[in-house]
Amino acid sequence: MQKLVKIFTTPTCHYCKMAKAFFQEQGVKYEEHDVMADVAARQEMITKSGQMGVPVIMVDNDIVIGFDEGRLRTLLGV
Repeated sequence: MQKLVKIFTTPTCHYCKMAKAFFQEQGVKYEEHDVMADVAARQEMITKSGQMGVPVIMVDNDIVIGFDEGRLRTLLGV
């Protein structure tokens, strides 16, 4: 079953780029939300994670702060 993956990013975030590259390598579909341009996405990220830094990654209802490849592999089953 495909998991719902959302990543909250900014255009200049190096770890965001690493996370997106990881998703592409693993064939994981994801929704990207640029919190610099999208105020509603920024508020959603802060409300759900309590964080203002990016990336914040949601895998279904699990939240991953930063690019934690090991935790993402576990949550995604890859």
